[in-house]
Formats: sequence, structure tokens, C-alpha cells
Amino acid sequence: MPRLGSTITRNGNKTLRLALVLAGGLALSACGGFTETLQRGYVLQEGALEQIPIGATQEQVLIVLGTPSTVATVSGEAFYYISQTSQRGAAFMPYEVKDQRVIAVYFDKDRRVQRLANYGLKDGKVFDFLSQTTPTGGKEYAYLSGVLRALSPKLY
Repeated sequence: MPRLGSTITRNGNKTLRLALVLAGGLALSACGGFTETLQRGYVLQEGALEQIPIGATQEQVLIVLGTPSTVATVSGEAFYYISQTSQRGAAFMPYEVKDQRVIAVYFDKDRRVQRLANYGLKDGKVFDFLSQTTPTGGKEYAYLSGVLRALSPKLY
């Protein structure tokens, strides 16, 4: 014959376990809606590229876009604005790169805008989202793929 005290303790333990399981489940489900986004590098303002017409001066570009992340003279002068967007699903999880971009402003010999590009990765390849083209090989392509690869080996 079971003792009354031991029956209450067993039922109490079951209730406590059930309460802990429910509390843990609620805590985990609350984390499911949590997403933290981290923007690193240059943050492109909405409509900023539309404010830079072909033929604009370097000074006009600096006024609209600010100081570039880097300047190159690979094949003519160019300003590069580099950014990366990462997300994580919980405060204790590592960030995962979701997008990375290189805004390029190319200048002619008179230091006027020759063309603009918004490079990123599409299907693992460097892609210009403005002209909807994939650049061909050469020094410029090698530079861009190197920058994008360095930012996130997982996306490349």
C-alpha cells in the first residue's frame, strides 16, 4: 500500500516537470519571433544614387554619398562604398551574413561620373544590380570579387 506522502510528492514532481517544460517551451517560442539585424559599413540612403547623374563632379558625389570606404585607381579612378547586412535569430546565436554590397562610382579623366554600379552576389557571382549584368574578368572584377569574398566566404 503506497504511503500518502509519497503519492503527493510524485504528483508534485510531475506537475513541477510539466510546468518547467511549458515555461521552457514558451521561452523558446518567444525567441522564434526575435531577429536582430546588424548593418556594417556604408548605409545607402533611399534615393541617393538617383541624385548622382552621369557627368556629376567628384565633389557632388562626396556631398550626396559622403566619404567612400575605399578609393581605387585600377582602371581610372573609382569610389567604393562597402556594406554588409547580417542577422541572428537569438541573442546567443552568431550573426549570419544576408547581403553585402559595393556601390561603385566610376570617374573619367576629368573627374566626372562616368557610370554607377551596385555590386553584390547573385547565384554566387558578382552581379551589378543597376545594369542587371555580371561583370567580365579583369582587374576590376578581381578586385570586386576579392572584396565580396573577404566580407563573407559563405555567400561566395
